[in-house]
Amino acid sequence: MKEKTYVEDVDRNMYDFRNDEKDAYRIKNGLTEDIVEKISEEKHDPEWMHDFRLNSLKIYHEMKVPDWGPSIEGLNMDNIATYVRANTKMKGNWSEVPEEIKDTFEKLGIPQAERTSLAGVGAQYDSELVYHNVRKEVEEQGVIYTDMESALTGKYADMVKDHFMKLVTPHDHKFAALHGAVWSGGSFVYVPKGVSVEIPLQSYFRLNAAGAGQFEHTLIIVDEGASLHFIEGCSAPKYNVANLHAGCVELYIGKNAKLRYSTIENWSKNMYNLNTKRAKVEEGGVIEWVSGSFGSHVSYLYPMSVLNGEGARSEFTGITFAGKGQNLDTGCKVVHNAPKTSSYVNTRSISKDGGISTFRSSVVVSAKAKGSKSAVSCQSLMLDDISRSDTIPAMDIRTKDADVGHEAKIGRISDDAVFYLMSRGISEEDARALIVSGFADNVSKELPLEYAVEMNNLIHLEMKGSIG
Repeated sequence: MKEKTYVEDVDRNMYDFRNDEKDAYRIKNGLTEDIVEKISEEKHDPEWMHDFRLNSLKIYHEMKVPDWGPSIEGLNMDNIATYVRANTKMKGNWSEVPEEIKDTFEKLGIPQAERTSLAGVGAQYDSELVYHNVRKEVEEQGVIYTDMESALTGKYADMVKDHFMKLVTPHDHKFAALHGAVWSGGSFVYVPKGVSVEIPLQSYFRLNAAGAGQFEHTLIIVDEGASLHFIEGCSAPKYNVANLHAGCVELYIGKNAKLRYSTIENWSKNMYNLNTKRAKVEEGGVIEWVSGSFGSHVSYLYPMSVLNGEGARSEFTGITFAGKGQNLDTGCKVVHNAPKTSSYVNTRSISKDGGISTFRSSVVVSAKAKGSKSAVSCQSLMLDDISRSDTIPAMDIRTKDADVGHEAKIGRISDDAVFYLMSRGISEEDARALIVSGFADNVSKELPLEYAVEMNNLIHLEMKGSIG
């Protein structure tokens, strides 16, 4: 049997199970005014949201598909169902969730994670949350953690209206407009002034339906002097038809507040991942992005930090794995809009078997951002001669009083390094696994523990040919 001495694709067996849609309500495919009206009716939208959806649809039809990134010609909205709802109401008790859906999340480890290491969990299945719960001690701190629909129509309605799609507007790009028209599900979080949430909150998004889209909206407000770690996980089984993810994340970080936002995306290879994420940071505030992209057929993903207050800070740590049939276009944007702001970007990408990994960074330092600093470091590892990796930095500096740097490295596994490790009694498979793990280590240690362990196990097991 021939030895495997290269990285296999990320094994997705744990994500590729699927359930029948026998009890689901599924809206007809396509994107028309009637469909958007029907979604609004299903969601019991207030009048302003109903009008917002229809206006977003109008903007969507007026805007062009992006022509500067990976091709998305395989995505046809006429074949996508924008709303699929399981036949269940959202539950606050895990035992009340239907068995088939409960089994899905049990396999993904969500309830176990909640029991051991999370302060609250929201679980979305297709277009709606099916479970949401938060620890009593966190609620007693005044922290609000609920689903977007409850926030939109409940006592936090004014707060939602004041913030919803104000950071990411429907005019930003075509798929932001699409999101504004058909969004469904997602989480709303408010952390009051001075409150520190010591244990992370987590939302998990599972798309089960074939030929469907998921459009969750996450809105987080961390008030002055408060802090929070929020974890987002995503996965879907693989189908032979296109699926679409066009969610939206809006983060508001107040004066001297801190938010760490960790995302692990394990979408299947029929997924078009066209997500939009943005944070606004006030004076002395901190946003930390931790991003792992291991799935999807095509990704456009560039979390953006707008540093609006003096001394505001942004850190972005990311890792991307592009295998066969994947074109992952990822990166980040930072806008320095105030004096003495700072940003740091540290990314790793691995490509193999014809996979394409592209890193784009955009750093803007405005004329009023004197004394600001920005450092961008991206490293790429190609594991064969048919893969590709590109780095595309953009910098717009409007003041002489700024310190900005960009560093990029692209390479392959060194035969000398493999030979050296083999000369110390390590097999070739183990040697290559060690090198790839070491390459990813700086980033993986920033991931939430269970995801870091999973990622490192995948690398080791695949290098050694133990999977697949």
